[in-house]
Amino acid sequence: MVDARRADVLKGDRSSTVHPFPNMEPTLIKHALFVRLEAKPGKEKELAQFLRASLGMAHQEGTTPVWFALQLGPSTFGIFDAFFDEARRQAHLSGPIAQALGANAPELLAQAPSIERIDVLGAKLTG
Repeated sequence: MVDARRADVLKGDRSSTVHPFPNMEPTLIKHALFVRLEAKPGKEKELAQFLRASLGMAHQEGTTPVWFALQLGPSTFGIFDAFFDEARRQAHLSGPIAQALGANAPELLAQAPSIERIDVLGAKLTG
């Protein structure tokens, strides 16, 4: 059985939906990136630390409302980030995180990062 609030949301009534990000409508997030990173043997801890430290830069980027650093396996990592429009996605690709990653890639990565451009079909951003 579906509760009343969920039924309203399923029908498209968002008035009863809780939005902890009041200035960010999830449907406005249309573009994303998924970057797969493979650490050099023995550099897994350093790459994980680099990604943790990159969170501070992500917080300073006004063009990037959604940013995740991920560990997918023992030596495989990733970054998922999402944007309101293509211009902001492009700005991020030349921003401080991308520059720092490029500068550290020869030391940390076994191969060049795999960068996938993704279209966001839907998003749920709640606490």
